[in-house]
Amino acid sequence: MTLDGTNTYVLRTGDGNVVIDPGPWLEEHLDAVLSLGPVSVALITHHHADHCGGVDLFRELTGGAPVLARDPAASGADAELPPHGQRLDDFGLTVLDTPGHTADSVSFVADDGESVLLFTGDTVLGRGTTIVSHPDGDLGDYLASLELLRTAVPADALLLPGHGPLRPGAAGVVDEYVAHRRQRIEQVRTALAGGARTARDVVEVVYADVDPALWPAAERTVEATLAYLRAGD
Repeated sequence: MTLDGTNTYVLRTGDGNVVIDPGPWLEEHLDAVLSLGPVSVALITHHHADHCGGVDLFRELTGGAPVLARDPAASGADAELPPHGQRLDDFGLTVLDTPGHTADSVSFVADDGESVLLFTGDTVLGRGTTIVSHPDGDLGDYLASLELLRTAVPADALLLPGHGPLRPGAAGVVDEYVAHRRQRIEQVRTALAGGARTARDVVEVVYADVDPALWPAAERTVEATLAYLRAGD
């Protein structure tokens, strides 16, 4: 589910390192992050444990570095991130609310005037596609978030996902995600027309070529798709 593991990003600033997604409760992982220098703040893209499960240990190891998230209670963070579109001036990052994978999913944009980086958490991965984690996740929100990301950065921005490799040409990667998700919606419609009744029925048709170990995750996305279709697209 996490591909090669969780990507934790460390940005050096004059005021100390900014850490995006400290990661799971894994001392070796956290020690590697902290070996890069003093931490000024940690930012969480969403509340899943592979991204923030180690927050308490991270806070202890950093001597109390503040942790910010869209939903502090769910993420174990200290405070809420600034509102959508606001720039964290001390760190050169802009916050983008990108719900869909989860209700609290956010992305971050770094722009130093020469290059633009787009940190997407699990909204867009470096390989394969992500899940819409129903009922917390919402497909309508997810599609809107992808549309936002298509226009939020230059086409040649570098996409830095929560899992998998970095991807150049962020806009093109997001376009691929939009096309894939639209294709899946049509496949679900076709499965329903063919007699599928439950999310599991749909998964067995639409995801027949996918490793069954991934079917529970696929079922959550199908549940989100069914809710989206019931709402009338």
